[in-house]
Formats: sequence, structure tokens, C-alpha cells
Amino acid sequence: MSSDANLLVAPDVLSRVLARGRSTGADFSEVFVEDKRSTSASLDDGKVEQVSSGRDRGAGIRVIKGDTTGFAHTSDLSEKGLLAAAEAAAAAASQGGGGVNTVALGAVVRHPVNTIQKWPDEVAKRDKVALLAVAAARYLLHLAVVKTRRC
Repeated sequence: MSSDANLLVAPDVLSRVLARGRSTGADFSEVFVEDKRSTSASLDDGKVEQVSSGRDRGAGIRVIKGDTTGFAHTSDLSEKGLLAAAEAAAAAASQGGGGVNTVALGAVVRHPVNTIQKWPDEVAKRDKVALLAVAAARYLLHLAVVKTRRC
């Protein structure tokens, strides 16, 4: 179970952001927050062709008022940044109308399907590339029995 310290945005901040989204009389507001890191490596004839890393971090806020949906995105996960995005989404949805739907935020308890022994960001890129090279070499050894399909 994770503590609030492990969350990207504190629950009390999310509550205020959701309330700001509904502040113009919207029926519904929601927040999607992500912090995704990725690493990609490719080999060509057993040689490293490219290694790249990326990080997508931000929040999307959707506000629905009647038949109108407003959406805003921000990479600023501070309360100020999230509130500004909620205001923008609420303004975009301001042509709609209706009641208010309040949703109580509760803790989500997830039980891991797999136990992670080592997180990907704890592995050096050179080790990832070495593992890719081993996999590519084994693929070539068994090429006769490997079936591929092009879409």
C-alpha cells in the first residue's frame, strides 16, 4: 500500500482541483495524472543502432457540463498549475449546464500481479543493451524455428 508521499498529487490537492473543475456548475470533472519513463534500444546486424530515453509527465483535466466537454492539459503538477488547468477546462465546458456530482476520493488498494525484483530505471542502459544483444543472438541461433508475421 502506498503512502501519500509516493503519490504524484496529494489527495487534498486533487479534491480542490476537482471542485474547481465543477465550480461553474459542471456535472462532472476528472483528473488523469501520469509520470511515465521509457527506454528504447534497437540493434541492426548485432550492432546498437539507437538508444533513447523519454519521460512523459503531466495531467489532463476533463470537465463535463451538459452536452459540452472541456479538456485541458498541463505539465505543471503543482497545485497552482492543476487549478489553472481545471479553470481552463471548466471555461471550455461552460456552455453546458446541470447539477453537481461529487465523488469522494478513496484510497485504491492494488495487489501486485507480479513481484518486481528490479525496477527498469535501476538498470543501466548499457546492461539493457547487453541483454538485447544476447536476445538478438539467441534469436539468430534459432531463426529456423522462429515464426514472424508482418502486419
